[in-house]
Amino acid sequence: MIRCMLNIWGVILYLRLPWITAQAGIALTWLIIFMSVTVTSITGLSISAISTNGKVKSGGTYFLISRSLGPELGGSIGLIFAFANAVAVAMHTVGFAETVRDLLQEHNSPIVDPTNDIRIIGVITVTLLLGISLAGMEWEAKAQVLFFVVIMISFLNYIVGTVIPASEEKQAKGFFSYRADIFAQNFVPNWRGPDGSFFGLFSIFFPSATGILAGANISGDLKDPAIAIPKGTLMAIFWTTISYLLISATIGACVVRDASGSLNDSIPAGFLGCEGLACGYGWNFTECAQKQSCHYGLSNYYQSMSMVSGFAPLITAGIFGATLSSALACLVSAPKVFQCLCKDQLYPLIGFFGKGYGKNEEPIRGYLLTYIIAVGFILIAELNTIAPIISNFFLCSYALINFSCFHASITNSPGWRPSFRYYSKWAALFGAVVSVVIMFLLTWWAALIAIGIVVFLLGYVLYKKPEVNWGSSVQAGSYNLALNYCVGLSEVNEHIKNYRPQCLVLTGPPNFRPALVDFVGTFTKNLSLMICGNVLIGPCKQKMLESRFTSKGHTKWLTKRKIKAFYTDVVAEDLRSGVQILMQASGLGKMKPNILVIGYKKNWQRAHPRTVEDYTGILHDAFDFKYGVCLMRMKEGLNVSRMMQAHINPVFDPAEDSKENGANGVGPTVSGTLDPDALTVEQQASTIFQTEQGKKTIDIYWLFDDGGLTLLIPYLLSRKKRWGKCKTRVFVGGQIHRMDEERKAIVSLLSKFRLGFHEVHVLPDINQKPRPEHIKRFDDLIAPFRLNDGFKDEAVVNEMRRDCPWKISDEEVNKNKAKSLRQVRLNEILLDYSRDAALIAITLPIGRKGRCPSSLYMAWLETLSQDLRPPVILTRGNQENVLTFYCQ
Repeated sequence: MIRCMLNIWGVILYLRLPWITAQAGIALTWLIIFMSVTVTSITGLSISAISTNGKVKSGGTYFLISRSLGPELGGSIGLIFAFANAVAVAMHTVGFAETVRDLLQEHNSPIVDPTNDIRIIGVITVTLLLGISLAGMEWEAKAQVLFFVVIMISFLNYIVGTVIPASEEKQAKGFFSYRADIFAQNFVPNWRGPDGSFFGLFSIFFPSATGILAGANISGDLKDPAIAIPKGTLMAIFWTTISYLLISATIGACVVRDASGSLNDSIPAGFLGCEGLACGYGWNFTECAQKQSCHYGLSNYYQSMSMVSGFAPLITAGIFGATLSSALACLVSAPKVFQCLCKDQLYPLIGFFGKGYGKNEEPIRGYLLTYIIAVGFILIAELNTIAPIISNFFLCSYALINFSCFHASITNSPGWRPSFRYYSKWAALFGAVVSVVIMFLLTWWAALIAIGIVVFLLGYVLYKKPEVNWGSSVQAGSYNLALNYCVGLSEVNEHIKNYRPQCLVLTGPPNFRPALVDFVGTFTKNLSLMICGNVLIGPCKQKMLESRFTSKGHTKWLTKRKIKAFYTDVVAEDLRSGVQILMQASGLGKMKPNILVIGYKKNWQRAHPRTVEDYTGILHDAFDFKYGVCLMRMKEGLNVSRMMQAHINPVFDPAEDSKENGANGVGPTVSGTLDPDALTVEQQASTIFQTEQGKKTIDIYWLFDDGGLTLLIPYLLSRKKRWGKCKTRVFVGGQIHRMDEERKAIVSLLSKFRLGFHEVHVLPDINQKPRPEHIKRFDDLIAPFRLNDGFKDEAVVNEMRRDCPWKISDEEVNKNKAKSLRQVRLNEILLDYSRDAALIAITLPIGRKGRCPSSLYMAWLETLSQDLRPPVILTRGNQENVLTFYCQ
């Protein structure tokens, strides 16, 4: 309480409150006081709530706010509060220097001139205060006790002085003890000068109501901060408010607004030509009042309290005590708050000031920075100019504190549980709104600058996301918004115009298949959902432990790579059942995947046939679960885990699998390390999807109507900067004698879809027979997997391959011959037209479930995409339309 009272009482109380009373009148002065106290009281309630929201440690106001409400708001408040305190050092020092200057003038001993005297005295004073601060907190604490005693004696001296009958000398200066008519005249306003307006005076007075956070700044020195801060802060506000109201009312009832100070202006009773209340008390101040040249009276003499008091030197001592104690408190608190902020490394270029010295970690660099700022404002040498600057920054910090508490309340953050029962979120909101409104009423341009600084500081922390985890009301608010929007989406009927490709990407650990991650991340960024799925195969207990330790690392890896995606893993007995779990359980409401993205299984010919069955089974499962499928093949493979030498894949034979890097398109994995941070420090693998593609082509082979997914994904890719210069070409099948008509029809259709694809090629030779050598290559490819049953009946064939369902019967070869030849022919076309493309997108062929063995289907995929240098994307929708040219 005492620490707060010392910081609240200051230069404004002694040197400006009587002058404000003369300008605004007692009534409006009380309104100014009550408005100021309303803001500070509500802020005091918010600080009380923050200080009771968990165990409080040392670190002061910034520490309390940042640890309770998070770094985003805490950092902004801390920086503004530290700067405001640094400027407050200058304000209180200038008040002290002004008093010393007046004393020198009374004794005809000026140093240079009135303005430069304030500068000289102010700089010397703040230098001495810096020396006290550097001497340690013990000296500062002892000095504060002494200052409090001096201020209380000065108050008592003032009250006694108002009761003592006025001497002639005091009457000449406008003091006539308590008079009802003086009170009545001073009750109403009398605006004068450039600062003569309600909000002009408010801006000058408001700094005298600040200082309520001084108690919170010594939180580390309090026995029980959760009790001491609320009680002490609110009691300090109450008693200082009483003192302001009392001084305003008493001095307004004793002193007239204008007085000459000359003993020669006394007049006998009934003197004619005299105007004003002083005439009735035997004094004629008419001449100086009319010329506005009076040197004394409430409106002209800043040292009115000294003049009224019983013993003027005690008021001077009180001014010294109030100004120096407040200046010293601000000089100590600003560096400590700034040091705490610097140590948290929320902002760049300020870490230099975080270094502490000695056993108490004194912020000597922070003291010097505060000193430089204070000296800069002391050189202004005008109290009425400095005070409004401080008002704006303190109002801004109070608005932030109140808004932060309100935000924490409305987000229903489980971590926001203050035990202070008098806190109200609506009072906090009212305090924030009132503070902002007053800021604009005081100085609109300064308010805009202050708010701009806050927005910048807040935005910087939100963008950089510093490595701190204190719990944040901003995070809680984000969660609430996300939750409400997700629930709201569930109530909206789906529409084709709102279709988004939401992808479940079977990456295994994401860092194993960076190209697959980069490809999907490129077209889903800021557009739709991307989930990286991983299947952990093995004993549940062991794999759950692995999942717990590695999930965080995989998420950090995605963040470091700037991929906006989620990571999820499941534990399963085998790959296929794990993927089935992922497809059914991934997502939330309408935020649910609708496309399965999978890598091509490059080693299918050498892998165990069961794993090939699982692989093709996953594709069929995807269609059964109403997923579209996007399969990606790259010539160099997708899996880079062999390069990292960190993991192996237990589903496949490691000895066989290691022969060919990047063999597996999807993979459950066993981690070689359980260090969750190992992934973030590894070197990031570069992929084609991270480089500028230049003026190449994106070639789309739209061979079947799958709802438009084959067209949509390349279109989304082409909108990105790295692919923006690429020309998109669309290839479709057709007949040679109708090429022009078919091309015009496709161009017309694509223009209605507004995809911007204008180059269309009709392939009349798509159904021609492939070259014999390519047919032979396909036959050689499937030869090891043929049953060679000699066209026996179905029952015999089923018996022959009961233990090897992947074998291809002669009948199946014959029935699927046309489709097989089509894949061979398509590969020839791709090599002819798209050898130098940046990307090839082609419709994924589908084998009928139960009618096309897995080995035959893999042979189709192999044949279709072999020998191609560009990445190949094989896409198939689930017959759900994803494009429309209708407006409703």
